[in-house]
Amino acid sequence: MLHKRNGYVRSIDIAGELEFSKPSVSVAMKNLRENGFIDMDENGHITLLEKGQEIAERMYERHTFLSDWLMALGVERKIALEDACRIEHVISAESFAAIKAFVNGREKE
Repeated sequence: MLHKRNGYVRSIDIAGELEFSKPSVSVAMKNLRENGFIDMDENGHITLLEKGQEIAERMYERHTFLSDWLMALGVERKIALEDACRIEHVISAESFAAIKAFVNGREKE
């Protein structure tokens, strides 16, 4: 989402967006880099590698689906976006698939 908005992503951008400390984000970026999820250039610009892109796309799908669903239930947009952000990181793949199937099944009726 940051990349879509800014055209680039740096650790400082992530810290500001998520309201995490710069040292916490730095440690997380090091772990992601060492595990092959991201690459960082000499200017500090972060690029998702294939493994990281797959996870990012899955999280974004969850975020979009959950926030739209919550707003359809009548939750205020700001709250729906915040709650979707929290839910998307902790919900199991099984539970997400079940919710998605249920909602999509209801839309066909």
